[in-house]
Amino acid sequence: MKNNKITQLFKIKHPIIQAGMIWNSGWKLASAVSNAGGLGLIGAGSMYPEVLKEHIQKCKKATNKPFGVNVPMLYPEIEKIMDIIISEDVKIVFTSAGNPKTWTSFLKDKGITVVHVVSSVKFALKAQAAGVDAVVAEGFEAGGHNGREETTTFTLIPMVREQLNIPLIAAGGIATGKGMLAAMVLGADGVQIGSRFVASKESSAHILFKQEVVKAKDGDTQLTLKELAPVRLLKNDFFNAIQELYTKNPSTEDLKALLGRARSKKGMFEGDLEQGELEIGQIAGLIHSIQPAAEILHEIVADYNKAKRALC
Repeated sequence: MKNNKITQLFKIKHPIIQAGMIWNSGWKLASAVSNAGGLGLIGAGSMYPEVLKEHIQKCKKATNKPFGVNVPMLYPEIEKIMDIIISEDVKIVFTSAGNPKTWTSFLKDKGITVVHVVSSVKFALKAQAAGVDAVVAEGFEAGGHNGREETTTFTLIPMVREQLNIPLIAAGGIATGKGMLAAMVLGADGVQIGSRFVASKESSAHILFKQEVVKAKDGDTQLTLKELAPVRLLKNDFFNAIQELYTKNPSTEDLKALLGRARSKKGMFEGDLEQGELEIGQIAGLIHSIQPAAEILHEIVADYNKAKRALC
């Protein structure tokens, strides 16, 4: 894919980005994906600044290929995070969950390639106007925190492509080469994949969570907590408690009280399958084993090429 806009932008072999997911995307996963020819991302959203610094330094030692950092802009210590990104000479930053105007110019002035994650045409255009180098358009199928519009990837990608002039990366519900090909036929220049890499050996997620992802079937996830920040979860006791609370017409304060603190860490990182937040995408139903990240990436590429040949 020598003429692909995403491989050229990031100087990588395959237009596949591993999503920077909280509690899943440490230096081991990011470096493994980058070494295999994709773009690995460290997920800063679950890291204290000094922890992020350590992960960046370890990633540099583990790969000489491009990698990046994903930064949710609602992060409370974002100034410290950005300072570390600059001081550690990170070349690629993906921003999400906030206004791209806030940090794009600052980062680009430092020579950093900036990509912003959106869930609608409106926000894709705002990101382009803010000067980002590319946009990730993420559909409703995605795991974790999601857009409020509930637009699916298959409808979002062609609508964004119609309006956008810069490179477009599709996300949400993509875990195979066939899914990648479908996204690119609809107008994407590359794909961002999260859930499939959760079930990788290098993911920092707890093994019990990985096993739940592999066991998941269609219908086992649902978007909830829209009044706070929409999030797609595997159904468990905590999810059922949310549904029970909804029958009582709860206030946002009631929902916050039930959510509490560190619920996602409890589920995905510590392996509490009953009371933790288990964030994963609908595509979990197509994930059947825990594999090395490089094997996953190579399998996706082979599946993509096979599917593409079959259509010719």
